[in-house]
Amino acid sequence: MRIPEQKIEEIKNSADIVDIISEYVQLKKRGKNFVGLCPFHREKTPSFTVSIDKQIYHCFGCHIGGNVFSFLMEYKKISFVEAVQELAEHLGVKLDFDESYSKNQSEQEILFDINTEVARYYSNNLLNELEAEYARSYLEKRNIKIQTIRAFGLGFALNKWDSLVKFLIGKNIDIDKALHLGLIGKTNNGKLYDKLAGRLIFPIFSPNGRVVAFAGRTLTEESDTPKYINSPESLIYVKGRVLYGLSFAKDEIRKLNNVILVEGYMDLISLYQNGIKNVVAISGTALTDEQAQLLSRYTRNIILLFDSDTSGINASLRSIEILLKRDCDVKIASLPSSEDPDSFINKYGKEKFTKIIKQADNFLEFHTAYLEKQGAFKDPQKTVEAIRELIKPVAIIEDELKRTILIKNISKKFNLREKLLENELDKLIKDKSKLSVKTQQKSEDLNKDSDLFDLKFYHPKNSILINKEVEIIKLLFEGDKNILEIIFSNIEPEKFELEINKKIFLRVKDEFENFGNCHPSHLISLFDEETQKYLRQITLQNFTISDHWEGKYPTENYDKIIFDYTKDLIIKLKQLIIDKQISDKQKLIKSSNDESIILSLIREINELSKKKLNISLELPQNNP
Repeated sequence: MRIPEQKIEEIKNSADIVDIISEYVQLKKRGKNFVGLCPFHREKTPSFTVSIDKQIYHCFGCHIGGNVFSFLMEYKKISFVEAVQELAEHLGVKLDFDESYSKNQSEQEILFDINTEVARYYSNNLLNELEAEYARSYLEKRNIKIQTIRAFGLGFALNKWDSLVKFLIGKNIDIDKALHLGLIGKTNNGKLYDKLAGRLIFPIFSPNGRVVAFAGRTLTEESDTPKYINSPESLIYVKGRVLYGLSFAKDEIRKLNNVILVEGYMDLISLYQNGIKNVVAISGTALTDEQAQLLSRYTRNIILLFDSDTSGINASLRSIEILLKRDCDVKIASLPSSEDPDSFINKYGKEKFTKIIKQADNFLEFHTAYLEKQGAFKDPQKTVEAIRELIKPVAIIEDELKRTILIKNISKKFNLREKLLENELDKLIKDKSKLSVKTQQKSEDLNKDSDLFDLKFYHPKNSILINKEVEIIKLLFEGDKNILEIIFSNIEPEKFELEINKKIFLRVKDEFENFGNCHPSHLISLFDEETQKYLRQITLQNFTISDHWEGKYPTENYDKIIFDYTKDLIIKLKQLIIDKQISDKQKLIKSSNDESIILSLIREINELSKKKLNISLELPQNNP
């Protein structure tokens, strides 16, 4: 399945990047651009810049940037096609799909399509194959209904070494890509085999409901067999960025403004089947910062419901700090020992489960109770260490009022003076602040160093000339056809000092002369990611073009001003190039003892000097 290129362009041209990003980031107008705090890294000084003219964004702190699609992909951790679909829905644009495979189809799209085909194959096995009877019986014993099986796309991998391999070959699916996705494996002698054979299959979905991976659960009790095998990470699947069930739960999470976070697939499926739909699972891995970030986009009210054993408690404690960093309100619900969400909901039903959730402790109460069970308050020295452990997560919280209330609670619980606890809290906050300042300073230093262009492209020699080159490159991305025409008619990129500038110049010239394209967002998208980063940095600087005139002239004169500026810049650049040629020849004169060579060089210098005087006459005297 592929979205035609013209439809993608239509959607991109219909969207206003400032409007879209403003839904997720608070932006303020600064000059021609908009700025805000970057959503991709922690910062105190806004360095995240959005251009309404160029329809691009760039963070001068972490250097992430791109167009409206790449913002949604990065912010929501979704694929390109999902970003296009979401934006189309937002804009009310009807999508047309090319159902056939295409040579122009992206690598990501091919992988998604393979997973979709394989998910259908697994589902058909579970629902219809005689060999899958024991898998159906297993689900029946677990009280999983047929409509739930269909809703979550549960499947079964036949217990044969090459069943899936034959299916893939029969569908003409690229075997190398199936190997990349981890659907099949290859032995040392080159024999292909099914990696999930004989297992119950759980498709893993992206937030927009596309199959990114699979988990296979064994239905046997063999001790040397892992209970679960998961797909390896791939181009479309990064384990730490995915929350199982989010595509099913996101609407209910938004509606209730809270989410229950559980550990396993079956926990989630059983809860969902019993009407508890605001639930997601971390799927047997420790909660990551990226998962917390993903979850915080839907709600900041998180209820942890992990197993009550030691590993479950430790997972809860680790998750608390990660979630607090995302400014989440964290509570922990506790089930009776020996129960998990799956068993509890099936034994006691929705009403009693809901009561457990309503009785969830805030993270501080939970942590205190855990330390108490460990005997941390029976010995004075251990008590001191335990109280410091309780204050640590409080220091993570940015909201001062929340911190004050939590410190009051600790003070009352242990009959300690608030001031004493506040001093401990201040120490932790100062330590955290020092670390933050160091990180911020590094970021700011990098920004200062890379104000004109990325350091890797910088060359100290002829820096004035290079600065003028960079100004010319900026002007190529003003979206003005007249500016492009005058630049391409008068500038020779072969004389550029930086190879990166020469490459950009020639590529934009080719695109403009052959297709007439001059929109900045489109032109930037023609380059590799490193070059795009360089272009975003130089085109979205605060002073854009020149700090000598930005903001000093009425906006209605902008076209005239920038065209005049372009002419002046072309003249200065050509003069600087000639100055460099003259300087090089003067050095040759000093180093030569041959009188004829010296006379020839003097004549060349005189010709260059005359050429320099006539440069301004070569340019059009009137604006278009």
